[in-house]
Amino acid sequence: MRASSIAMVMTDPTLPDHPIVFANDAFLRLTGYSLLEVMGRNCRFLQGPDSDAAAIADIRRAIAAGVDLTVELVNYRKDGSAFHNALSLSPVRGKSGEVRYFFATQVDVTDQHRQTDELRHANLALAAALETATTLVHEIDHRVKNNLQMVSAMILLQSLDRSDLRLRDSLLDTLSRVEALSTVHHRLHRSGDVSRFDVADYVRDLLDDLVGATGRTDIRVRLDLMPVLVQAGKSAALALLFNELFTNALKHAFPPGTPGTLAVSIAREATCIVAVIEDDGVGVSPTATRLSTFGQSLIQTLSRQLGAETTIGPMSPSGTRVRIELPLAIVAAPV
Repeated sequence: MRASSIAMVMTDPTLPDHPIVFANDAFLRLTGYSLLEVMGRNCRFLQGPDSDAAAIADIRRAIAAGVDLTVELVNYRKDGSAFHNALSLSPVRGKSGEVRYFFATQVDVTDQHRQTDELRHANLALAAALETATTLVHEIDHRVKNNLQMVSAMILLQSLDRSDLRLRDSLLDTLSRVEALSTVHHRLHRSGDVSRFDVADYVRDLLDDLVGATGRTDIRVRLDLMPVLVQAGKSAALALLFNELFTNALKHAFPPGTPGTLAVSIAREATCIVAVIEDDGVGVSPTATRLSTFGQSLIQTLSRQLGAETTIGPMSPSGTRVRIELPLAIVAAPV
């Protein structure tokens, strides 16, 4: 006990004022007192202004009841400096069960408290910085969305003033792409987490809008969407890719008077996220996967930006199947 590196004392509850009757060198080093200065004194001399009254009351109750106790409280050294003391107190009983002494160890845990305080302050500062950054991002997204709405309005006005039907259709296609981007920013703006984008929710909303805009009641939609959260930085490219594929399917797969079903599934596999878009419409020609139109070129460009593999092919007996393999790297890290 004398040689231990852990501070130890023994007190005698049978003597007046329950004095210290043993203190090892580690206790003297911890408190800064000499052996003569601590012997015969009650341990309360280590207490001071910041010593927790509740902890002191717990110590008194444990001594009165003769039971073990572990507690932390602020104590003071001889030079007046404070330290956080992890105190363990145990009764030492005689042969007949009476309490002869109390044995106590003291461990200075000030550094741990300091590190905890520093970590708490750092977390508070980080949370405040994150809140500020989130507010700024929301404001930027809000402004971008408003600007996109202005662009949409100008494109719509131009399309109404054109006699060239091909040019008008091209402008309306561009309008659809701008509105898809606007929807992305709207989702990010109203989301509590601007760092992640919910693909499944976006697909549901986009299909509702696109199918509703056709005015067709004979086109059914079947969805099997696993929730997938991707990084916000990938949201625009992914939204444009889905918009292009859905628009092409609704425009070309089901001529007037031809009912059908558009099925979309999203699932996570071992090495990638797989999205499959299937329709039972009129099918795709053998040359449909070539870069013969702006839409097809856009699909290929967006796939490269996402690091995705997109394949388009016919189904049997009719229809078209699109398979998109998205890398797991675009998935947002959990929070």
